[in-house]
Amino acid sequence: MSVIGLDVGGGVYRRPGGSEQAPSVSRRDDVRPAGAGKTTYAKRLEREGWLRLSYEVEFWDRGITTMPSADVVAEVAADLKARLLRHVTAGNDVVLDFGFWFRRQRDEFRALLTPQGIVPETVYIATDLETILSRVGDRHGRWADDWPLTERTATEYFERFEPPTPEEGPLDVVR
Repeated sequence: MSVIGLDVGGGVYRRPGGSEQAPSVSRRDDVRPAGAGKTTYAKRLEREGWLRLSYEVEFWDRGITTMPSADVVAEVAADLKARLLRHVTAGNDVVLDFGFWFRRQRDEFRALLTPQGIVPETVYIATDLETILSRVGDRHGRWADDWPLTERTATEYFERFEPPTPEEGPLDVVR
């Protein structure tokens, strides 16, 4: 089973001893700001049979189409964590289509998975601001993964993002 977290960048969490070919539990975390390509990467894994967890999809499924309150975000976060644990315990491959903008967020998910014997490998999708702005400009809120952002908001997200480092654990940088 695998878990991959995508950070405005990204991440992959694997049980020790897991391999690409052998059945293993992994989690991929994609790390990167909005517009970096996290969802495109995560959807590719989803087509390969991984379960994709996403805040935006959860918001959309709940009828939320604008930035939710902190309480709603916390509720969705708790639900996503519970689903993540349920699926990794069942041996399913999971990709976290999250921004993981801050190291503390990545550390929180690593701590959640450590008791499950899962070691995170972060997939950092390194994307420049110009590319991000061109992508978010095409978003119009027509579906869950089409979350609209202003240029100013996207720029602020980009500037606040804390890129992952090898000191955090296994890291794959995608350019």
